Order: sequence, then C-alpha cells, then structure tokens
Amino acid sequence: MIDIPLAELQFRFVRSGGPGGQHVNTSSTQVELYFDVLGSPSLSEAQKTRLMDKLASYIDKDSILHLSSQATRSQLQNRQDVIARFQRLVNDALRVPKKRRPTRPTRASRERRLRTKRERSHVKRLRGKPHSEE
Repeated sequence: MIDIPLAELQFRFVRSGGPGGQHVNTSSTQVELYFDVLGSPSLSEAQKTRLMDKLASYIDKDSILHLSSQATRSQLQNRQDVIARFQRLVNDALRVPKKRRPTRPTRASRERRLRTKRERSHVKRLRGKPHSEE
C-alpha cells in the first residue's frame, strides 16, 4: 500500500454533462484528477515503471495520469469518488502477483478425472444405435 500525499494530485472542476436542468448549466461538479507519475517524489523508479506499464490507458504522453468523475451532482462527492478510484487503481497496479509454483496433480485427482471420463464415455456409448444380438 503506497501513500501519495494529496499535494501531489491536481484537480480541475468542469461542468458535467447529462440531465440536471438549470443546476448543471451553472455548477462545475465534474472532477478531473491529474497525477504526474514520473515526477512524483513518493514513488520509486521501479514503482513508476510498473505504473506506466499497468496504467498505460490512463496515462498520456507527458506521463500524466487522468481520471474523472461525474457520478453525482456534488463536487465534494465526485472528488472523494475520484480519489478513491485513484487509490484503488494505483494500489492494484503496484501489487506484485505471487509467483506460481507448479505442482503435480494428486493421485486422487487423477483417478477422479479418469473416472468421470469413463462415466461420460459410457453415457455417450448408450446414445448410439442398439446392437442386435444374434
């Protein structure tokens, strides 16, 4: 879990689209979050590289990560929403998956697999034309 101070995040508030009548035409409730990945002092070089790879679809050519939220009619709630999404995205991107150690199937699992194959084969054989016994 990485801790990035709010001072490193930049916010811009713009007018949201969609329904809302007169309210939507006068208030800037959509929140856009900007974060300079390569310029962040909170991240190590390895973390910056990992973020650039994992979040490439959110990052522009200037290494700025862009997120926006216009889920509610409240600027404060949209700001909280975009910060939560940012934290979740960054933490998920920085999580290094465990290395898989290959294992062999157990004897019981092999026997179960072969038994179900035999049962299935038997069911399919029964679907064929009956053999005449002469």
